[in-house]
Amino acid sequence: MKLQHQQIAYLYAMLAILAWSTISTAFKLSLQQLSPVGLLFFASLTALLLLAVANLFSGSKKKQPYSRLLPSLGRNIVKSLPAGMLNPFVYYLVLFEAYSRLRAQEAQALNYTWAIVLALFSIWLLKERFRLMDLAALLLSFFGVLIISTKGRLDSLQFDDPIASFLAVFTSVVWALYWIISLKDSRPALQKLFYNFLVGFALIACFVTFGKISLFVPQADIFRGVLGGIYVGIFEMGLTFLLWYKALEYSDNTAKISNLVFITPFLSLIFIAKVLGESIHPATFAGLGLIVFSNIVQKGGLGFLKRNT
Repeated sequence: MKLQHQQIAYLYAMLAILAWSTISTAFKLSLQQLSPVGLLFFASLTALLLLAVANLFSGSKKKQPYSRLLPSLGRNIVKSLPAGMLNPFVYYLVLFEAYSRLRAQEAQALNYTWAIVLALFSIWLLKERFRLMDLAALLLSFFGVLIISTKGRLDSLQFDDPIASFLAVFTSVVWALYWIISLKDSRPALQKLFYNFLVGFALIACFVTFGKISLFVPQADIFRGVLGGIYVGIFEMGLTFLLWYKALEYSDNTAKISNLVFITPFLSLIFIAKVLGESIHPATFAGLGLIVFSNIVQKGGLGFLKRNT
């Protein structure tokens, strides 16, 4: 039986969502062996190599003259400087630091505020109209963040690690800025993603070299650490985005696909509980539910919202 285009789109989307759902668990396992910078180094290198191969096989049959390759490379690198600095460099560096300090369930839930922050940045930078629904969504999301960060202790507002909670939420700001910059970049998605990672990895390599930063934690299992970095590079940064692009490409309605991304954080909690052995706090369910609900409320007015680059 031949699959219809929309069925193929759902298949690609569910594969991407399944992969993304394992990532919070992979972050925590990898950070048992790698420093946040080390995880970023190995993951971004893996993603860069994967994207290079993907670009090679998806390129035009018409080869560019060698005399024009170098100028084209230089132009693409310059164009990718702002985006590459934000993602993968700043975004994942901050995110991995938050994961190293928080429980996986808290970090992934707080990070999920990216959708509401993206919508608000779009109102500001893309001159979208601000509505009462936007304000309501923002307040709901903020209340969800408070519930997760305080484990429901709203009467005392006692934060276990306020700095780490701030870092997890701040990643949403970085992601929103990156998405807006990427939205205005007219290059093909695969091409700009490759050059963004090329710039980002160069910055990471310089940061490691000149900062003399250790890639591994003391007494680390190097093999397991590198393997974890490779897994994150493939299933968080590289292959999964390609699957998501394919889903959007085959879909006759991007909203049908983009709405599925809200399954991810709840599915992720299953992996966190079963693999990491974390007991999922009721406050995590309540706060995450509010954050996701706020995204859905706000998303009704901004149909372009999806995890995209």
